Amino acid sequence: MPRSIALVLCAVVLGACSGRPSADGNADPAAGPVSAKPKTVVDDQLKALDKARAVQQTVDDAAQAQRKAIDDAGG
Repeated sequence: MPRSIALVLCAVVLGACSGRPSADGNADPAAGPVSAKPKTVVDDQLKALDKARAVQQTVDDAAQAQRKAIDDAGG
């Protein structure tokens, strides 16, 4: 009997600590901001890939502009 009371008490305490909105619809301010997308281990690698793609696009644009300039000059 004392164990079941202790389990119920633990469940109530843990349930009260969740970041879910309260009955009036407001989230607990102590829970902190909730991000839309959880951070993963590969986020840094994905950012690096996105940056590399952007740099590659810049290089490709510059090469195309150089080719056009050469062609316009009669080369």
